[in-house]
Amino acid sequence: MRLLRTIAVLSGAAIAASLTSGTAFAASAPSAPTALRAAFTDDSGGRGPERDPDSAGSASFADLVKLAKTGPAAKAADGAIAMPASYPHQPALTVYPADENDATRLNETIAFSELAPLLNGLMAQSDRISTQVVGQSTSGRDLYLVTVTAPEGRGETAQQTKWREQIRTAPDKAAQDRRLAANYKTPIWISANIHGNEWEGTDAAVQLIEQLAASQDPETIALLKKHRLYFSLSLNPDGRTIATRATALSLDGNRDMVTLTTPEARSFVATAQALQPLYAADFHGYTNVLQVEPCGPPHGENYEYDLFIPHGYALALRVETDVVAAAIPGNRYYDRATGGTTTTNTGSIKIPYRDTASGWDDYPPIFTAQYAAYHGAVTATVELPLGRTGSTTTPTNARINTEVAKVTMESMLRYVAAHSDAILADQIEVFRRGLAGAPKTALTTAGVAATPGPDEWKEHWDVADDQDPVQLPRAYVIPTGEGQRSASDAEALVDALLFHGVQVGALAHDTTVGGVTYPAGSFVVDMHQPRRGLANVLLDLGTDISGKVPSMYDISAWSLAYLWGATVDKVGDTTDAAIGGVVPLHRVPQDGVLPKKAPYVAFDVAGVEDYRALNALLDADAPVWLLDDGRAVVGPEGLAAAANAVVTYDIPFETVSDADIAALDEATVLEELTIAVAGTQDDVLALAELGFSDLVRVTAAGVQAGVATGTTGLEGADLLWVGSAFSLPAGSPGRQYVQAWVDAGGSIVGRTNQAFAVASTYGLVSGTVVAGNGSGNGIVDVDVPEGSIFSNHPQDAAFIYPAYWFTGLGEGTVAQLTYADDPLLAGHWRATGAGTNGPASAAGQASVVSGEAASGARAVVFGTSPFFRTHPKGGMSQAAQAIFWAAAGE
Repeated sequence: MRLLRTIAVLSGAAIAASLTSGTAFAASAPSAPTALRAAFTDDSGGRGPERDPDSAGSASFADLVKLAKTGPAAKAADGAIAMPASYPHQPALTVYPADENDATRLNETIAFSELAPLLNGLMAQSDRISTQVVGQSTSGRDLYLVTVTAPEGRGETAQQTKWREQIRTAPDKAAQDRRLAANYKTPIWISANIHGNEWEGTDAAVQLIEQLAASQDPETIALLKKHRLYFSLSLNPDGRTIATRATALSLDGNRDMVTLTTPEARSFVATAQALQPLYAADFHGYTNVLQVEPCGPPHGENYEYDLFIPHGYALALRVETDVVAAAIPGNRYYDRATGGTTTTNTGSIKIPYRDTASGWDDYPPIFTAQYAAYHGAVTATVELPLGRTGSTTTPTNARINTEVAKVTMESMLRYVAAHSDAILADQIEVFRRGLAGAPKTALTTAGVAATPGPDEWKEHWDVADDQDPVQLPRAYVIPTGEGQRSASDAEALVDALLFHGVQVGALAHDTTVGGVTYPAGSFVVDMHQPRRGLANVLLDLGTDISGKVPSMYDISAWSLAYLWGATVDKVGDTTDAAIGGVVPLHRVPQDGVLPKKAPYVAFDVAGVEDYRALNALLDADAPVWLLDDGRAVVGPEGLAAAANAVVTYDIPFETVSDADIAALDEATVLEELTIAVAGTQDDVLALAELGFSDLVRVTAAGVQAGVATGTTGLEGADLLWVGSAFSLPAGSPGRQYVQAWVDAGGSIVGRTNQAFAVASTYGLVSGTVVAGNGSGNGIVDVDVPEGSIFSNHPQDAAFIYPAYWFTGLGEGTVAQLTYADDPLLAGHWRATGAGTNGPASAAGQASVVSGEAASGARAVVFGTSPFFRTHPKGGMSQAAQAIFWAAAGE
């Protein structure tokens, strides 16, 4: 049975459920020490010489572990960012000390420490300027949202808020509201610097804000009377300061809009909800020429493209006209005949929708601009032209980029101001379709021809290939009770949906849908809701797009329903009647409990939060046994720690039967584990999120050098996790030391061919590892063999980027998971070269293997990608299962 089951029809008549808004914003991560220089790289497979995550790292190992221990976002609560009650809103901003090594000194761009004094000064000078802090970066720097608009009293601001909500929650009424049409101040949002070493969008925004604050030009006065202009000046101030693409968690924030591991991404998502922008542009660099989206195919199936592309493309053409006319000295232009760039003014910038055949940016919602589109906005990622020389751009190139960015911003504002009535009508229509549950169809030739508005886009739309149709369900049901693989993963998934602003309800009573009876309390995501595109893109499987384009810029699949460890059922068709008895939710109900007067209590260890609780119990020295059925039992001396787990992790303990108590002598006794880590930030962050608190960094060089002094990093370690290269020469002291450590019972768990090489080197597994296409990524179908270590809480989907598989398994090497006969469910993975690295070659092969030595040392190697950017929560819990199994072998 798939984790995401498809139920063809709803049961008979049902009463329509009224779902209210479930927007959510949890506090960002606590402040952390100042970010340090790079110690890790991201091996997550980004593409492109200027936007490749491989180039970025930010935190030392110790600081990364410390930051990661804050864990995932707090439980979601009602409401997004609290917006001001009137404008101007002018608090005194905290001034941060200058960093003597600030990277901006090299290219003479604005330092983060200069922003607060500058904004404080602007607010003192102008009643058009407002600033609020909308979160903190990983290292504790404020994230600023600047609003530029004509002053508003409390009554006017309250009315603007009411209209904004009406547009989303009552779009039919909004479309007929003449006062709204005449007086709604349409929001335009410009953001920058989510990649810390792409600086100049910030500087251009500051220059534009200074200009808008003082200008008495009639055009500016009219603009600010009719619009609110929002500026997120630096979405990644930590990276800006130390010249890294990544945040201080060593993660790319512009890959994190779905997973929300970073506080920077959480702030962006919450801001998108609060602003509900009509237009949103995010400024990046560097692609050797100004590049303004929209993008080429494949287009994401869940966007309303007939409402997105017309003005998106027309606006890009307007930017092209204005930037070309500006003739900025030193700027570069696009040669459409050759596909190259030149200093000669060709009359063209690069517009991917027109100029890039396929594969750039549009498909996944993990990027800022692509994500914001699901909040009803027309959006664009803007790439500035002139790249870095060494670690930063030069002062000359920075000035050129800043001027290009400012002209681009001004052009965007003029276009939206001139067409805001039409774009607003389109935004209202996006939400109307969502609430009405209108079927979602790909654009046909007739549909393209009939689409109103600017028509320059029509000649470039490929009816056959640009966008696949979507069969929208009536709802997604996330069951509780026996039908749920992991109650904690289900709650985490719902919490994430609420954070994203997706409406979720709960069944008030047992309800039968399509022949399946769901218990009261089961979660329901009704697809008749304003942000139905966002709900569906987060939950649906997605598509196998391998045949559509040669390659993709980044990931091509990301489903929470398939990858986050919870059972999710896809129910009915969008035209079916509603499921009755659904009560709207604004937060995940707490169900943690500790039975009274029970000497032994147990809980099911299935999901990420369960493993966090388990590790907390072990850290508190609670006696814990692991039963064969996957439950953890806590003895009398651990009841105080169990009570803390109820409060902290919402764990529902149950009383242990006499039979289970009697069997404890034969059960596995668990102990707190010390894990040596040879890996990337993905490994460290995922292990820390699972609650493993005693992590020690090891490297092959460090082991080799530390043998003589006994400081290899393996001293006292129960297990070695391998996520990157860890190779020691044969016969070397380091190789001999590790072999002795394994012979004494040390276990090895990890991922990719690197872990297989280590485990086989030290005699724990044998066979051949095969690498799939390095750019292949997606959701794969896997089978759980009988007796597998994953049998207690099986999952039948996993993520790969790329896939590895294992053949010719030697004696004692066991397949714990295998790829299904047709493994790729969604994503982009195709054979290249000799044709042996595609999904057909992986079919039926082992995707996870284990081995065991006579010493008791064990190994588990994942050919899937359980820690990829901390996204596959289900894979993370499998890794935790493997770790405890391997450690128990001693």
